[in-house]
Amino acid sequence: MSVAEPVHPQSSARAAAPPDPRLTNEDLAPARERKWKVYDLFALWMSDVHNLGNYTFAAGLLVLGLNAWQVFTSLLIGFVLIYVGCNAMGRIGQRHGVPFPVVSRISFGVWGANIPALVRAVIAVMWYGIQTYLASVAVNVMVLAAFPETKSWTQHSFLGLHALGWASFLLLWLVQSLIITRGMESVRKFQDFCGPAIWVVMIALAIWIWAKAGWTISLTSTPHPVSTGEQFRQWFGAIGLILATYGTLMLNFCDFSRFAPDYRTVRRGNFWGLPINSTAFVVLSVVVTAGSVEVFGEAITDPAMLVARIGNTWVLVFGALTFAIATMGVNIVANFVSPAYDLANVWPQKITFKVGGAISTVLALVVTPWNLYSNPDVVNYFLGGLGAFLGPLFGILMLDYFWVKRGRVDTDALFDARPGSRYYYRRGVNPKALAAFVPSATLAVVLALVPYFASVAAYSWFVGTVVGAGVYGVVCRAERRRDVAAEA
Repeated sequence: MSVAEPVHPQSSARAAAPPDPRLTNEDLAPARERKWKVYDLFALWMSDVHNLGNYTFAAGLLVLGLNAWQVFTSLLIGFVLIYVGCNAMGRIGQRHGVPFPVVSRISFGVWGANIPALVRAVIAVMWYGIQTYLASVAVNVMVLAAFPETKSWTQHSFLGLHALGWASFLLLWLVQSLIITRGMESVRKFQDFCGPAIWVVMIALAIWIWAKAGWTISLTSTPHPVSTGEQFRQWFGAIGLILATYGTLMLNFCDFSRFAPDYRTVRRGNFWGLPINSTAFVVLSVVVTAGSVEVFGEAITDPAMLVARIGNTWVLVFGALTFAIATMGVNIVANFVSPAYDLANVWPQKITFKVGGAISTVLALVVTPWNLYSNPDVVNYFLGGLGAFLGPLFGILMLDYFWVKRGRVDTDALFDARPGSRYYYRRGVNPKALAAFVPSATLAVVLALVPYFASVAAYSWFVGTVVGAGVYGVVCRAERRRDVAAEA
């Protein structure tokens, strides 16, 4: 297997073995085609950021007591940190051309890699279903506005969802399935369209609300003023929450960067997509919300409800359709690609990217995501607890690649399951990675879920990342010293 750039493998007395069929298939092998350009990665971030959840998150900070400038500065810092993290993971993916579960073999071993892969997959499948449901709600609004007689479809429910809800959900579920089961090239083309789509609605909404407010919107006031100390807490909390939100895609960003022709493309795509575009989107969300306070006397944090205030049926239809498309975009990018690769890694001989994607979509339907979303305990404790695992995983992977192994990775050995091979470790699992992951993940989960630590819950991802990397650095310090001495 070859990659676009030399990998500087460590010296090894063992000859390279043919790829083990238990570890590889065409989708897990190093990418042969590198078609993702700067715009594709830029559009990927547009697809991931431009959705109702992020709009509501940014608008909610205004309601909590921050003004527009404070929201802007906190989220800008957050996106810069995400930019740095994605560049680091992106470098690994672009250099070696392999997806996240294969990258995980470097740190966790050829079989141990299934631990981070399955944790990421479970989170993604659950959110895939929930995001599909949220997009279907926007479709429901559109259908009811255009065809009022369909209200009768909402009178009876089955498994917690009425007939119109089922029709909208299954329609979007089928459309997404058709897109994603055609492979990564189909994903690339779809997200190139989805990313910019919502800007049309957002800019139009901002102009409309600005005009209604007499072209004057305060950026230094908030509908719910709080003390200076509380503002600082909210400001730092916003940074922590945005890191936790994007920690999912930051962890498996190599799934996308593996298709970039060079690392410069990765950096430029991330730059335009993260510090520039993402910050601009959340600032526009806050400005529109601040305008709603000026015009309607209340902060309207749901853009679909704000579009409904315009009073034009076809504007509502267009807006709801755009929000649904944008939500599908983020869903495919953030919640489909990862489990497709992760499940393929479990059984490469039988599960390809497309088969893994099909399994993910079926699971996302079986869990009835509307019931998950309506249950705060499930979202907060189950998904929140699993999400806390992602920080330690990211810290261990980054420290292992850049500090312990110093980027010297033998890509061919990632597909070698012979005892004694470089990433076989102990029975295919790296005990040092587990020794760092278990305590750091436990700490992160406790901080995220135990009510006593609610004041620092927003920082659980960051704490988990630092502690995971720190513990791993301690248990690997002898290994690194030995390797450095061997090269001296």
